[in-house]
Amino acid sequence: MVSKTLRSYRDAFTMIELIFAIVIIAITVLSLPMMTQINQRGVESNIVQEAIFAASTELMGATAGYWDENSLQDINMSHLERVINISGDCNTSTQLRPGHINQMYHRRCLDSNSTTAHNSNVAIADINVSDLNDAAHGAQNIFTDTTLDDTGYKGEYQSVVAVGVSPSDGNIKDITVTVSDENGAPVTILKTQSANVGEIDYFKRTF
Repeated sequence: MVSKTLRSYRDAFTMIELIFAIVIIAITVLSLPMMTQINQRGVESNIVQEAIFAASTELMGATAGYWDENSLQDINMSHLERVINISGDCNTSTQLRPGHINQMYHRRCLDSNSTTAHNSNVAIADINVSDLNDAAHGAQNIFTDTTLDDTGYKGEYQSVVAVGVSPSDGNIKDITVTVSDENGAPVTILKTQSANVGEIDYFKRTF
């Protein structure tokens, strides 16, 4: 007696398997450009944030300078930044203005009672210090290496620092940092103000 054994041979993919494989390949091919584009946008967004942070640092650095070079007219008498008597409200004998505290190391008006601010980046005689106006500059590249790389996502960003005097009483200086892209379109504008209030010294204990 001869016995027969049935065997199932599979020499190729079924039609449904081929369709699934084609669909998966198509999805992968179509999604690759989108993934690359999203990655490039993410990198460019990070670079924009770095440009804004750099501009913010520049803004804070500008406010670290003296309010005006004329604030140090009596530098031989005191190394402190003094108040320029722009509003004409400084007492000629005490060198105090309304709101000042009559204590050692507190704010004082200039002994000369100067009423004008230098408002220039040109050094005055015998005084060569950095004031707010020295921070002003035209368009400058924020990143030192502005060459576009192979992926083409790194743009050129520039900052402009402007310093102006408030027209109300002249005791306030406006500092503005404008960040623009390679097309000149503003990315962000950062502003701050600095007042003609002088500075206060540290009180040193002595024994």
